Amino acid sequence: MPRNLIIPYDQKMRAIARELRKNMTLSEILLWKQIRRRKLGVQFHRQIPMDSFVVDFYCHEIMLAVEIDGNSHDNPQNAASDLERQLRLESYGVRVFVFQTMK
Repeated sequence: MPRNLIIPYDQKMRAIARELRKNMTLSEILLWKQIRRRKLGVQFHRQIPMDSFVVDFYCHEIMLAVEIDGNSHDNPQNAASDLERQLRLESYGVRVFVFQTMK
């Protein structure tokens, strides 16, 4: 797949993404400080709508989504949703890297 591919998304997710940008978790804030402004040589964006999901961080250049999953992802229903998210994003050629935060 070509780099910088625009992944289609549900328009309702734009408002959700905007709210998530305003209310980042501490883990997201700490990671964002390390990856913003091309500090790793590529540009990441925060809270990006993709398909019917919002990914925490995304780099178009290398098609990499980074997710930070906290305690809310521990229950089986959320784990199934996380797997669905990963498989759907991978179907677009996006690699998904998940950080599981400590309890």
